Formats: sequence, structure tokens, C-alpha cells
Amino acid sequence: MKTISLLRPLLEFGGALLVLLVGLRVLTGLFGTKRTTYQVTFGRQLALLFWPLLCLSMGLPFLASFLFAGTLSGFELILLLSFSALVLGFATPALLLHLHYYVRNHATALVFEPKQNLLEVYEHGQRSPFERADILRVDYVRCSSRRLFWSNYEYVQLHLRNGQVLTLTSLLLKLDPLVAFLRNTNLQNREKWFCIIQRP
Repeated sequence: MKTISLLRPLLEFGGALLVLLVGLRVLTGLFGTKRTTYQVTFGRQLALLFWPLLCLSMGLPFLASFLFAGTLSGFELILLLSFSALVLGFATPALLLHLHYYVRNHATALVFEPKQNLLEVYEHGQRSPFERADILRVDYVRCSSRRLFWSNYEYVQLHLRNGQVLTLTSLLLKLDPLVAFLRNTNLQNREKWFCIIQRP
């Protein structure tokens, strides 16, 4: 009975967080506008982090209840360790990739309008000078599985004639339209289980 009384506020907190996440996801979807300038935004980050945060909001209150349970039996300890591994195993890789991508693209802005044949990349407010003809190769790296929490984390690298490599991640935008726009360049598709950005 003591465990239930301790677990109830934690489950209420998890439920409230779940409602907040779903509400934010719906609002950002309803009021999101089609843009030509892409930067790392709250709405885009929430779209990518929705499932990992949902997993944590449902799993962490359950895990926290064991801290107040006192002495644990062998079965409870095995259950705690198994559930902890499951929750963290699903959420942690996506959170690490998100941080990795954020560090790479938080100061990046992309101006992309395919109908006007416009593609410009800005780093720290400075435009990277290149034309479409200056792109030697495009690497499109995506997750080999489409069913994991980190499957939507993917990136494109533009290799330019001057040796510069521009990295655009899924934190900026969904990359499918950009890849379709660059299909006539030397486009190379690669699949990885975990899409850590490779240094050129």
C-alpha cells in the first residue's frame, strides 16, 4: 500500500508531462508555417524528441518509486535494472544524437527554396559562398532502421570544390526535399545504425 501511495504522485506527474508533450506537438503542428529559412527551432526539436521524452516521462516516475520503496527483493532489483535498461536504452541514444546535432547546427541557417533554385547556407550569420555547380559530392546519411527513437536523426554533407564541407542535419528540417533537390549532383546514400556525424 505504501508503494501505491508513493507511486501515485509520480504517475500523475508523468501523465501531466505526457499531456503537455502531446499538446505542444499538436500546437506546433497546427501553427507551423512553411518557411524558406530553416534554423534549429523549438518546434523542430520537440518533433524529434517527442518519443524519447515520452519514454522518459513514463519510465522515470516508475523508476523513482523504487527509491522510496526501502529494501528491494531480488526480483524487484532485477525488475528495476531491466526496466531501467529498457527506458534508458530507448531514450539515451536519441538524446545523445540530438545534443551532437545541436552542437553542429545551432548556429546554422539554411535558405532553401527549390522552386527558385535557391540554396544558401549561413554559419554564425556569415554566408558560405558557393553555387550549386561548386558541389562536388553530397553524402546523405540516414538510419538503417526506421523504427527506433533515433531513426529520424540523419544528415547531409555538401563537399565543395574549395575543400569546405557543410553539414546540414535533420534538426534544421526534414531532409527529403533537400536531397530531392540535390539528386542531380553526385549524391551518395549511406545507411548507418547510429548516425554520428563523421568528420570529412
